[in-house]
This record gives sequence, structure tokens and C-alpha cells, in this order.
Amino acid sequence: MNNPNKTDSRTDDKHRAEYERLRALTENRLASYFPEILPGSQPEPVPELCRAMRYSLMAGGKRVRPVLALLFCAACDGDENAALDAACGIECLHTYSLIHDDLPAMDDDELRRGKPSNHIVFGEWLAILAGDALQAKAFELVASAPLPPERVVKMLSELARAAGERGICGGQELDMAAEKRGAGEAELYKIHLMKTSSLIEAAAKIGTLAAGGGEKQLFAAEEYARAVGLAFQIRDDMLDASSDSAALGKPAGSDKKNGKTTFLTLFGHKRCGELVAKETERAKAALRPAFGAESRGALEWLADELAGREL
Repeated sequence: MNNPNKTDSRTDDKHRAEYERLRALTENRLASYFPEILPGSQPEPVPELCRAMRYSLMAGGKRVRPVLALLFCAACDGDENAALDAACGIECLHTYSLIHDDLPAMDDDELRRGKPSNHIVFGEWLAILAGDALQAKAFELVASAPLPPERVVKMLSELARAAGERGICGGQELDMAAEKRGAGEAELYKIHLMKTSSLIEAAAKIGTLAAGGGEKQLFAAEEYARAVGLAFQIRDDMLDASSDSAALGKPAGSDKKNGKTTFLTLFGHKRCGELVAKETERAKAALRPAFGAESRGALEWLADELAGREL
């Protein structure tokens, strides 16, 4: 990822190093959930299902959502170790959504994170089960967080909202229904506030809740995440049209192939660039009433970094 608004390279390097540390922490914990399956292990796992789950979960990615949860936890002076499993649960939910998005009945994409999609490798029925099982794993991980029960209940509620008819599933339904016939501006924003921003919002609020953050911090986390999610999606639409599949790690031009209305087709390249900048600034402004300059620094850096990403 590249930051278009460099001001202090030492500060940038500090935040980038922290991002990579949290990304590695997440990566190692995710790998621990699905270690190499040994014969005779107890309780006996379902080897092929676990292999399919691990395949997509460990296929790479920026790990933006779990890192975001951990950054908000840190901004609220929380314990990252207590929040780590919950953060990883968010990534399990995200991975489930990618597996299901790629299915022939959905976007019918054969490439994800630079590798063949799950259903290409394991077949459609096992890919569906792998996605289902990763969604269940997400709730298991959040529920097992070593935190006060009242916080865990609120964290589970946020994850459920992001996963269901008001979040990913509802957004995907609207997205699929709008294929071919097209979508207007209001519908397009609604689709991506549900399909993209909702899980980013859940990540930010789960990190805040894990640390015991108050209503002011939760509101700031929500507003920041909604804006970052929109900027992320607009930038993604631009990249889908301008990059190639090898660079993206997924099929370039798939939006056009599926007849989808995107921010790019609706507004054009120049206006999309302006919208990314506008939403990024809105995200950073949302933090200021609730967080000090030091605690919000990494979150502001991340918003800029995602706005200028080339992959």
C-alpha cells in the first residue's frame, strides 16, 4: 500500500511497522486455528473441510479488518492479546464472504488473492461448507475472547449485524439484484455501506468494545469505518478497471463482465478520485472528537494508506 499524503517519513515508517507487526500477529494466530491435520488427533477433525477452510483463510491479503480492530483497541488503551482472537474472528467472517462471493451462483470468479478460488480447488459443495464453517468459527472466536461477558455480548451483536440482512448478506442480495438492470447513486451507496462498510465498521467497534471504549469512541469508530469502507470500495472499483488480474490477485474487469454498476461507471475516474479523498478526510475528522493526536495517528495513516493503495 502507498500513502499519497506523506508528511513525515519517520512517522509513516513507524505506523507502517506497527501495521506489519499486527498483520504478522494476526497471520500467526490464524494459522494456529488450522494446524497440519495429523491422523488420530482428538477430537477427529474433518480433514478436507479443514483444508478448504485453511486454503482460503491463509491465502494472504492485507488483513485490514483484524488490524483495524487491534488499532482501535490500542487507541482505547486496551489489551491487544485479549482482543486478538476476536480480531481474527472478523477475518474468518471476511474470508467466508469471499468464498461465497466467488461461487458460480454469485460473481463466478475463478481467482482470489492470486490463487484459484476455493470452489475451483475443492468443488462447489465443499467451498460452500468451508464458508459456512468459517462463519461459525468467527462467532466461536469472538465468544471465546478473554474479556468481561458484557463486552463479549456486544461484540457478538456487532458481528451478527455485519454478517446478516443488514450487512454482508443484505448488501450482496441488493448487488445481485442490481446486475444487468443497473443501480442508481442512492442504491449503490446503500449496497456498499452494507456489503463493504458493515464489516469494517464491526471491526472498528469490536476493537473499541474489547478495550472498554465509551459511547463517544464507539460513535467515532462507526463514522470512521463507514467512510473508510466507502473510500475502500470506490478505490476498488477504480482498480478493477485499471489493473490486471496478476496485480489485483482477482479477476480484473469482473464488474464489467457481470454488468455491475460501480462508482467508476456512475461517476468516472476524476470524480471517483475526489470521492476517495472526501471520504478519507471524513474518516479522519470523525476521530478527532474522541481520540487524541497520538492515539489516532495510526488510524489516520491507515485511512490515507488505503485511499492511495495500488493493489
